[in-house]
Amino acid sequence: MRCHACDAEVELAAGEAIGFRAECDRCAADLHVCLNCDHHDPGAYNECREPSAERVRDRDRANRCEYFRFRTTGGTGDGPEAERRRAQQALDALFGDD
Repeated sequence: MRCHACDAEVELAAGEAIGFRAECDRCAADLHVCLNCDHHDPGAYNECREPSAERVRDRDRANRCEYFRFRTTGGTGDGPEAERRRAQQALDALFGDD
């Protein structure tokens, strides 16, 4: 598991969950955020693959979503900027980049 902001590895004991107020030890970024969640998908409705989840406006700020599941597939490599690029590319592909 990696921090969305600095790509630092997040250490958790077996079975331990990320708390609503958890922060990265390296950069102090919030960890219970959409950008760290396995359900987060910029191309999905509300940018979330969990249909019952409420809309979250700030994807990089702590939230109290009960569906949060820390992404274990690895970090983005370069933080929130990569997320913005992917979202822009998805929009360009959908609407064209004239």
